[in-house]
Amino acid sequence: VQLQASGGGLVQTGGSLRLSCAASGRTFSSYIMGWFRQAPGKEREFVGATSWSFGSTYYVDSVKGRFTISRGGAKNTVYLQMNSLKPEDTAVYFCAATKMADSSRWYLGEQYDYWGQGTLVTVSS
Repeated sequence: VQLQASGGGLVQTGGSLRLSCAASGRTFSSYIMGWFRQAPGKEREFVGATSWSFGSTYYVDSVKGRFTISRGGAKNTVYLQMNSLKPEDTAVYFCAATKMADSSRWYLGEQYDYWGQGTLVTVSS
């Protein structure tokens, strides 16, 4: 089972990037797919999560209205569309998967069973 995150890069303030997370090894359509990020010198932070089964998507307040999580048609790919990027969005972004049904716990990294390797997003001012 592997998650492969990609799409990071360098972008100016106000720009956009789309991150992808491709899952292989099993069907992830029943999993909750989450995105986390870790900025230099800071702890890992929940960005958002989506459940195809429950039809629910949640975001941390700091990215609401700017970031959008979606899933590919095959449901084994999840995307993080990031618009209006700010320097404080600079971080390594990770995708992760869990079967934890309690959405109130989706922000907890320890609830996730599978993790991608991370992709670096740098937003220049």
